[in-house]
Amino acid sequence: MNIVIAGAGSVGTHLAKMLSRQEHNIMLIDTNQEKLEELESQLDILSVVASCTSIGALKDAEVGKCDLYIAVNPQEELNITSAILAKKLGAKQTIARVNNSEYLETEQTEYLKSIGIDSLIYPERLAAEEIVGSLKLTGSRQMHEFSDGRLQLLGIKLWENAPILNHTLIKMAEKYGADQFRIVAIKRRNHTIIPRGNDELQYGDLIFVVTRPAFISEVFALCGKEPFEIRNIVIVGASRIGIKAASLLEKNYNVKIIEKDREKCIQLADRLKSTLVINGDGRDLNLLREEGIRNIDAFISVTGSSETNILSCLLAKKMGVKKSVAEVENIDYIDLAENIGIGSLINTKLIAASHIYRYTMNVDVKHLKFLTFSEAEVFELEAKPGSKITKHLLRDMNFPENATVGGVFRGEETIIAKGDVQIQPGDNVVIFALQSAIKRVIKYFQ
Repeated sequence: MNIVIAGAGSVGTHLAKMLSRQEHNIMLIDTNQEKLEELESQLDILSVVASCTSIGALKDAEVGKCDLYIAVNPQEELNITSAILAKKLGAKQTIARVNNSEYLETEQTEYLKSIGIDSLIYPERLAAEEIVGSLKLTGSRQMHEFSDGRLQLLGIKLWENAPILNHTLIKMAEKYGADQFRIVAIKRRNHTIIPRGNDELQYGDLIFVVTRPAFISEVFALCGKEPFEIRNIVIVGASRIGIKAASLLEKNYNVKIIEKDREKCIQLADRLKSTLVINGDGRDLNLLREEGIRNIDAFISVTGSSETNILSCLLAKKMGVKKSVAEVENIDYIDLAENIGIGSLINTKLIAASHIYRYTMNVDVKHLKFLTFSEAEVFELEAKPGSKITKHLLRDMNFPENATVGGVFRGEETIIAKGDVQIQPGDNVVIFALQSAIKRVIKYFQ
């Protein structure tokens, strides 16, 4: 696929790295020549040093021949303008990053589509929504819903009190049943495993479980977790993510937001309805004690510094906060943050990539999500008539080694995948896979 990316910021750079590894032809446009030269020396990409709103530059980048144009500059006006121009010049599909939620309203998206923008992405809003979702199930590190919640994915850490510890998946199924949940991935010491029946669950594993909502409490019990109610929340950092998260959370929780910038605090006090705005440093132990940190149920740090967010969450955990959420934009820090027990992690690059990556696959992807803590991806595909996935029982399918089926939606029926399940045409199938297996998985659905 021919892909043009406008903007070599953090999101654009991450997309270029990820998509170039998938053997796509990548052209990157940015005004920063030094940055582009550095990326060209590291990656198999081409670049154009120019503004993405220059018609000449877009022609030099051959957008008229591109299958996908992705505008991810920090400035939304550049993205909107360049996406419209790219579409007029012949780009088959365009995606633009925005920073204003008004653009996501139905009437606005329909208008923007009519003038050339096929899809919009607002990573900070998606991150805020992910934070809200992470507080719904307090025993999990990560939570994700499929088909309006008919199946849920939970990322849960196994400690010494987990009843399923030291069980193989076969033994666990025999003892606790396999009709209601399925372990689809295991993160173990910085490596992700797509498990098979003889794999044993070990102390410290981060397991990813697919289950129906009605069985969530039983899954937590098997993993030794006791969910707790959240009432009081502290947010450190009045970033776009922090402000949006506060506006969503203040409807149902007692929320405080701590921000170092006094002018921002004054503006926030008028903008937020019931959130208490505090001018201070979220790493200040005395301030945290004054604000009753021991009575806080959830601590969220979303400043512009990954290091600050990790440190703040560590301090909060040390002072007794049970649930912490950190924005960690430096991908190299994610394994470190997970291993030291930070809790839930937010990364806007991965969130943006999850939204965009499905447009690069040669099948109809209903849903796609990169799992923050692992190298695995989860996506939902429809089984077409005559496709290979419909030919045999799952146990006889010879499915790629680094992939597995988690669940199946068949009309109103929700099925936890087992070996005796046979996929039927029209089924929506939830797949978990490492990147090395994705191309082979897709062939089963074509």
